[in-house]
Amino acid sequence: MNNHIHLKVNTDLTASSQVLSWFEQINQPPIPDQQIWWQCQTLLIEGFANIVEHAHKNLPIETAIEIEALRLDKQIEIRIWSQGEPFDLEQQLRETSELEENAQERGRGLKIMSAFADNLSYEPTADNRYCLFISKYY
Repeated sequence: MNNHIHLKVNTDLTASSQVLSWFEQINQPPIPDQQIWWQCQTLLIEGFANIVEHAHKNLPIETAIEIEALRLDKQIEIRIWSQGEPFDLEQQLRETSELEENAQERGRGLKIMSAFADNLSYEPTADNRYCLFISKYY
C-alpha cells in the first residue's frame, strides 16, 4: 500500500478544517487502530498550527504552506514545508516544560507532537525552506 497526497494552503489557521478533510484520503482503507489515526490527525494539525503561529507569523497570509502525506505499509509520514525563520526543534523541546507541568493554554503542541510521533524533525531544505517531518507507525 502506498498513498501519496499533496496540499498547498495559505498561512491561515482557518484552513485547519480543509487540511484535516484533505488528510482523510490517507485513511482509506481505515487504519485499524482509531487511537493511532487520531494521533496522526493531531500531529498534522499541531504541526500546521505551529507553522502558522510561529514560522510564518511575520509573513503575509498568502504565503503558501505545502503539506505532503504518505501512507506506507506500517507508517504514515507527514511533511510540512515552511518559509519562516530558523528554529531549533531539539532545543525548543528541551526548554519546554513537560506536559504535566505545563498548564498554559498554548505552548504544548511540540510536546504533544514529540509524545505522539515516532520520528519528528525540522530541517532546512535545499530551496531555503524548512521541512517539519513527522512519522507515526501503525
